[in-house]
Amino acid sequence: METEALSAALDRGDLDELLGVVDRLCATRDWADLATLAERAHRAHEHSGHQLWPVAAHAEYRLALEAPGAWAASVLVEGAGRFALGPLPEVAASTHEWNELAPHVTPGPAAALAAHERVVRGEDLTGAPLPGPPVLDLPLRLEPWEPRYCVAEYRAHEADFPAPPAPRLEPVTLPAPGARTNDRVAVDALLGVVGAWSRGSGHTDACAVDGDALAALAALGPASARLARVTEGNALAVLGWAGASGSAHGRRPGAAAGRFAAWWVAGALGGLLDDWPAPPETVGEAAAELHWFLWDTDEAAGGWTVRVAVECPATGRAWALDARDPS
Repeated sequence: METEALSAALDRGDLDELLGVVDRLCATRDWADLATLAERAHRAHEHSGHQLWPVAAHAEYRLALEAPGAWAASVLVEGAGRFALGPLPEVAASTHEWNELAPHVTPGPAAALAAHERVVRGEDLTGAPLPGPPVLDLPLRLEPWEPRYCVAEYRAHEADFPAPPAPRLEPVTLPAPGARTNDRVAVDALLGVVGAWSRGSGHTDACAVDGDALAALAALGPASARLARVTEGNALAVLGWAGASGSAHGRRPGAAAGRFAAWWVAGALGGLLDDWPAPPETVGEAAAELHWFLWDTDEAAGGWTVRVAVECPATGRAWALDARDPS
């Protein structure tokens, strides 16, 4: 695109026109001009007073999604794509293998997260140097006991965030609500799964009890419930999906953050957080020793929902999480 034409479009500040320019530059694979457009849109308020951050964010998103590795890596920096459809480390990792990005990234948290996003998608980066701080205390490969996490599917103007399949739930009889147990570490870990969810119109609660999973559900207060026992892999996949999400209005952290949230819950419920990071096989063994359940009520929840219950036969303790954002 001619410099004069790009300057004129920026001076007019028409968002629809500029988003059309982004589409045309992607169609012609003119990544240099797209990067220039992103940079100048960021600074437009300094010169013309126009607030063009939606254009800048979308241009950076398209670079991460569609451009060759060197250009995609150029936007893996703090603050880029802040209002894009998803976090740029996840976006770039959805369409690039790590060896396409690694030679070009600027070391920092965003670049390190992109490596972890590639791991969530099944790439084994064991032994690869992380280009930044250890933002997540997780191995750079999926462990044999881990599930296949649900990952986002990004396109030019939309994205899908598929959830794990739901099991068949059966009605259960709940006991009378009992007292909650003070287990702040476990409760905080469960609530941390949905820490990025919007609080405005939602509901989030978690509890610990001395008893079984039904006792934990009763302590949350539902009038009725349906329950299904699932494998630890199924439960961790649900926790990973929830931890990756920002629900309807929160900012999405990404699948790597969701994976960490699932590990953190397994570590907390397994009593492993005093010496974290724990060996991966130890986390897997702790998760396997617990009984995991998914649950709901007779009412249609709608929106974004994660409801998990867990019991530990060895200690006689149980926990439950109820998080809903009906937006």
